[in-house]
Amino acid sequence: MSNFRREVITLQLGHYSNFVGTHWWNLQDASLSYDPETPPSEIQSDVLFREGQTPGGHVTHTPRLIAMDLKGSLRTLRQEGSLYDAGKDTSATTWEGSLMMRKESPAEKNSFLEDLDKLDKGEVLAEDHFYSSPLPQRSAGAVSVETVNSQLARVQKCYRLEGSVKVWSDFLRIHLHPRTVSVIHQYNHDGEAHRLEAFGQGDALLQGSVLEQLEDKLHFFVEECDYLQGFQVFCDLADGFAGLGSKVTEMLQDSYGGRGILTWGMAPVSHPDTTPMKELYHVLNCALGTVNMAAHSSFFCPLTLRGGLGRRPSAPVAFPHLNYDPSLWYHSSSVLALALDALTLPYRLKNNSSPMWQLADSLSVSGRKVVAAYGAVPFPMMHGGTLPDALSACADKLPWKPLSACTELGDGRCFGQWATLKGFEGQRLTSSLPAGTQPATPLHGLHSGEDVLASYIQSFYPTSPLALQLVSTPSALTPPFPQIFSQSLSAQGFLQSQTPPPGSRGPAVSSAPIMTSLQSGPALGSWLSELHRGAVALDIRRVAPSFLSQGPEMGDYKEALEELRLLGLCYRDEMTHSSSEEDDD
Repeated sequence: MSNFRREVITLQLGHYSNFVGTHWWNLQDASLSYDPETPPSEIQSDVLFREGQTPGGHVTHTPRLIAMDLKGSLRTLRQEGSLYDAGKDTSATTWEGSLMMRKESPAEKNSFLEDLDKLDKGEVLAEDHFYSSPLPQRSAGAVSVETVNSQLARVQKCYRLEGSVKVWSDFLRIHLHPRTVSVIHQYNHDGEAHRLEAFGQGDALLQGSVLEQLEDKLHFFVEECDYLQGFQVFCDLADGFAGLGSKVTEMLQDSYGGRGILTWGMAPVSHPDTTPMKELYHVLNCALGTVNMAAHSSFFCPLTLRGGLGRRPSAPVAFPHLNYDPSLWYHSSSVLALALDALTLPYRLKNNSSPMWQLADSLSVSGRKVVAAYGAVPFPMMHGGTLPDALSACADKLPWKPLSACTELGDGRCFGQWATLKGFEGQRLTSSLPAGTQPATPLHGLHSGEDVLASYIQSFYPTSPLALQLVSTPSALTPPFPQIFSQSLSAQGFLQSQTPPPGSRGPAVSSAPIMTSLQSGPALGSWLSELHRGAVALDIRRVAPSFLSQGPEMGDYKEALEELRLLGLCYRDEMTHSSSEEDDD
């Protein structure tokens, strides 16, 4: 496919989705190049970014994004942003009555946000802040976004924000358009009162001012698109945003039929201040959110590092070369964002791209609109090695881990799969053996990276339809991405032959190779059935009567759970069905 822009509008609904989205947008921003001498990227950035201009005449690139969250969730971030400030009129009409002043201390900014403010003002940061070469001197005054970002891209300060990140804007490195952020004032982000905890609360939100704001923002971003290929929706799955996401995807389906709607249901490993009752709510929200958002999307993919979406999940997903803290949203969301950078790649490429509808149609066949994601974060490739070497080292086990709490069955059955390898820049995809040399394995005898990867995956899924995407450009990890990588990795994210001695500090990882897989297969039938059993096992009128206080009605609730059960049956092939009947007997 030619270099033809097909715009995508992103919606982020909920606090954890905004955590993932913030990391994801930071990754996208880090890949932008403002240097005309830099080789052109394989990724088409204007699929996601829109070009604008400040009142001072500076060109800007801001995400084509609508981010919704609750009152109190922004902290230091202004809802309208600061990018297009033209200097507000500070004059006011005279008031003759008495005044009562109440002073409220502003939220304290962490070291990363303080440095961003300095760059925005044109200040020069101290040279000893960085491990790389010092930043060039800059004049004070208004600074273009390109200048700020190009300077920040060179910053190698190792920010340790684990103790200071409270909300997603605490590590946001990009400017947002004034129409991006939407605050829902009916519910609070903090505190026990007025929390958006139940599906019905979110379902009832999309009316009045909330609906008007969303429609206004959508129209703004849609009308400036030359060819809108669709929407990607990041939505919290375990709280009331599951209900809001169900309504939003339904509205998108009704208003923009024919466009792709790829919905990613986000769930953290754990929630702060959780209770047994809240855990019940999480199970019900996940069940109702899955079945409703799947019905209104081109496909629906849950994304989580939890060991399951039930009340008693197994241990969180562990990666061989990551040292992340699953309880920290700042950490777990960064892992999902890295995977999402590869998962969303097919419809963001300059050449040989696959539009959203093609990606969805290849996976959501026969009503199977729920797909599962898997990822090797990072992909274990030896520095200076080859792709056949890396895959052969995995032996008889695929290198990826579940990103949807859905474990592969391991029996070779899959209805469709889309695999992506990203970030092998500088490494060899084939062995390039001298003539007459016997290859060590069949993979070493192949002559293209596509053939190597396809042969490897098809050894596990011999009859599965398979689509592949190989992109050499790595995911650039710039501040404040957390340094959660093991010392076995080089600065480029490849395995080192020698690891640093204990107690020494290895290089900061500045990029990483990633392999991901999107799958539709019988494993999802088991996953959906388990989700259904977890919900129907609860006598909702007895254990959680308040869950339905704002909807849905009991009849609609039972109907949704029945639809979830039937959705799970769509993933049974003949072998699974006959095996299940034998078990029932």
